[in-house]
Amino acid sequence: MSEINDLTPTESRIWRAFPRGESVDFRAAEDEDPALGSAWGAERTVRASVLRALLIKAPQEEGEIAALKITGARITGVLDLKYATIDAAIRLSHCHFDAVPDLYGAQLRQLNLSGSALPGLASATLRVEGVLRMTGCQVRGPVRLGGAQISGALFMEQARFTATDDSEPVLQLNQATIGADWWAPEMRAHGQVRLTGATIAGRINVQDAEFDNPGHTALDAQNLNVGAHVRARCIRTQGRVELRGSRISGRLDLLHARLSHPGDTALRASSCVIGELWLRGGDRIEGALNLRRSQIEILTLGPEMLPDEVYLSNLAYTVLSPHEPAESRLPMLERDGDRYEPYGYEQLTAAYRHVGDDDAARLVQLAKQRRRRTTLTWYGRLWGYVQDATVGYGFRPLRAAVWLLSLMAVGSLAYGLDHPRPIKPDESPDFNPVFYTLDLLLPVINFGQESAFAPEGWHQWLSYTLIITGWILATTIVAGVTRTVNRP
Repeated sequence: MSEINDLTPTESRIWRAFPRGESVDFRAAEDEDPALGSAWGAERTVRASVLRALLIKAPQEEGEIAALKITGARITGVLDLKYATIDAAIRLSHCHFDAVPDLYGAQLRQLNLSGSALPGLASATLRVEGVLRMTGCQVRGPVRLGGAQISGALFMEQARFTATDDSEPVLQLNQATIGADWWAPEMRAHGQVRLTGATIAGRINVQDAEFDNPGHTALDAQNLNVGAHVRARCIRTQGRVELRGSRISGRLDLLHARLSHPGDTALRASSCVIGELWLRGGDRIEGALNLRRSQIEILTLGPEMLPDEVYLSNLAYTVLSPHEPAESRLPMLERDGDRYEPYGYEQLTAAYRHVGDDDAARLVQLAKQRRRRTTLTWYGRLWGYVQDATVGYGFRPLRAAVWLLSLMAVGSLAYGLDHPRPIKPDESPDFNPVFYTLDLLLPVINFGQESAFAPEGWHQWLSYTLIITGWILATTIVAGVTRTVNRP
């Protein structure tokens, strides 16, 4: 190659350092900005074709381990390692790339681009035996890591990804396989981040990260598979967060998160399997929350974060925390559109019973019956109002006792002041206004008073009222007791 025979002093220095794995640092100051590297002079400029030749030719020195370690250089031209197999570790940190490196299908031992400024990265189906580091990178175009296989961890702390246009995601990790962690706290992505179908054996840490794609999907992580926890505490999103069909074995930590996608879905975690979901302590979600059909062992849900639209149909969870009164939990079931979804009430009831709060469980069941009443015909609603007013659908049994005592007092007083005439004076028992009233009120009990006396006038109408009211109370009490005994 002509480049090998025509090396600049800068390139010769790199060529000599490579066989011994020595570092070459061209920086004038440690805090300089690589994004301004287009102004760097020839004394710190290296051609990408020279680096390619160096890595492929791989000059060796006996007893040394070769490695490419460059800091603070300007790399001109395209670093083309497409389909190449490179045994030496590569570290091109705090460098400025004039063109997009092409690593498509390459097999590398280790790659470190920390602190560098790039116009993009073409590295789909890349294989890295060790760690891929992009800590603090500034990338002005799409990073294509779709289908990449990284045996170790992927580091992107404080990295900045900016899209030049909206034609494709700014960071593509779809179908990627990471053998350890994806570590990206304080990352900034201005454009869509795509993780669809990715498999991460360890943890994801995107704490304090920003995903900014207003009006569109900011984080597309459908069918994501995570072997441990996802730490997304304090993240800020502008656009939809899409997690449909994902499996997270550990905890999805969204404490103090700020999720915003007004007029659409802000967080969609439907059909997911998640060990724990923590959604608490942050600002109120701007947009809908969708957890339909998901299975979550422990659901930590702060009422203060819930938006106006919450979709929970067929959501299954065992524990709901923090423990809140039923009155603060019921509104989320009433935000699931206009449809009556009984499963949500049953699930919330089960969660309260799981912690032994039977009073809250009964309140939820009462709310369920009241919500169901709105779906009935007019006569069904009327009967529902009767059950609610009398015994609270069976969940307020003391109401029945109050009604019975009140009616018994009214009847006893009325008949005590003016006795009904006996039907057979010679055979009738002594009149007792209390037991006569009970005979009228209780349809299955007979004290022998009702059949022995015949009221007249308004007393007769009172007896009819007591008989009808007694039957209604008896029916609603039986219905309520049956519902209570047969509850799940």
